[in-house]
This record gives sequence, C-alpha cells and structure tokens, in this order.
Amino acid sequence: MREYYVYIMSSKTRRLYVGVTNDLGRRGFEHQQGASAFTSRYNITRLVYYEAIGNVVSAIEREKQIKAWSRPRSSPSSSPSMSVGVT
Repeated sequence: MREYYVYIMSSKTRRLYVGVTNDLGRRGFEHQQGASAFTSRYNITRLVYYEAIGNVVSAIEREKQIKAWSRPRSSPSSSPSMSVGVT
C-alpha cells in the first residue's frame, strides 16, 4: 500500500504552503531547490507539519480541508501573510 503525505511548509516570514506528495523527502528537496515557482518566490523551505494518509483521494480531501481553514486556524501565530500554494 502506497502512502501519501499532506504537508505544510513555511517561510521565515510564516507564509505557508500546503501540498500532497507520495515522496515527502523528494518534494521537500524540490521546494528547497526552488523547483516550485510559488515556494521559490516566497522562499518557503521549512517543513512544519505533515501527516501520512493511506490513499490519494483522502490525501487530496485533507489538503483541501486544510486550505479551506481560516487564516488564524491555519497559522497558529495568526500571521497575516499566510498563503496556500498548489502542487
């Protein structure tokens, strides 16, 4: 059974990015290397949260659920610069 990961990455200014992947290490490396336009533009390089999910449909549903949260709930510090990207 393949695992999928819903993850949240952050910049030093607390701008957030939410995504889904089947290889968390590879995807984190890609973000750090600037392979994603959004994360490169905002220097989003730190993994701050992830959860493993057993199937891709549930992982995508969870990603959408997190993206739908209000800013204070998505960002524990209530940072006004919260943004959500797409993988």
